[in-house]
Amino acid sequence: MALKERDEFSGQLTTGHEWNGIKELNTPVPLLLWGFLIVTTIAAVTWTLLMPSWPGVNGYFRGLLGADQHQAVRESVAQAEALRADWTGRLASEDFSSLAADQGIMDIVRRDGRRLFADNCAACHGAEARGNKGYPNIAQSPMMWGGDADTIAETIRVGINATHPETRYAQMLAFGGDQMLSGEQISLLADYISTLNGPTTLTLEQKDEAETLFADNCAGCHGEDARGMVESGAPNLTDAYWIYGGDRATIRQTIYNGRQGTMPSWEPRLTAAQIRMLTLYVLDLRGETP
Repeated sequence: MALKERDEFSGQLTTGHEWNGIKELNTPVPLLLWGFLIVTTIAAVTWTLLMPSWPGVNGYFRGLLGADQHQAVRESVAQAEALRADWTGRLASEDFSSLAADQGIMDIVRRDGRRLFADNCAACHGAEARGNKGYPNIAQSPMMWGGDADTIAETIRVGINATHPETRYAQMLAFGGDQMLSGEQISLLADYISTLNGPTTLTLEQKDEAETLFADNCAGCHGEDARGMVESGAPNLTDAYWIYGGDRATIRQTIYNGRQGTMPSWEPRLTAAQIRMLTLYVLDLRGETP
């Protein structure tokens, strides 16, 4: 019997194979690896037998333990709903002032309301509810349709210019696009509105003309003092909060082309308790109480 060749450096036997002067060692698989492979194989087979695994023609092998993750999830959801039933029921039915006075309820509102706002409102109004271009700052600015709890809840429920049959409607006319005012009149109005709370370069004659234009075309929605009207959802033009921008160029563009913002109705997606939770959350952000 021929003796097998042993590598002179490592002391390991070779397989007898050689490639380009390199000889292959006949190194055995470590026992530790064999043990690992055997144990994991046994564990995999055992798990396959005990738990749901292989698909079949009319279903799947449900495992010897009869585990059902779908049922486990349904039971977990039912348990969570049962635990939440007390305070969700109160949110849906109690008056806002009583809810706001309950510190336990407000702790839930601040915790879960923040997540609810982030999931449904923050994309437009911003994470801190301070608005983005085209969407109002609802944490600080006056609420265009009214800032009491019932009004806020109703706005969330039906939306603005939405598909809900009871939605709130608001639209600013395109005074330039529809040729209701000339370019010079629109420019004069833009100059006037952009300086309502600051110094103006308008002459007395120009200011008188601008005030007449405003009274004839704008006061019906924004009010004679330009501070907005909740009846029409028209914003206050005298404060620092602007939805689309308060610089003169943007104001002129707004007057020329008009505006029609949209807020979806949340009634199809959110429960009454969630709508009221969002209402309390927004009021809390504003530092106001019902």
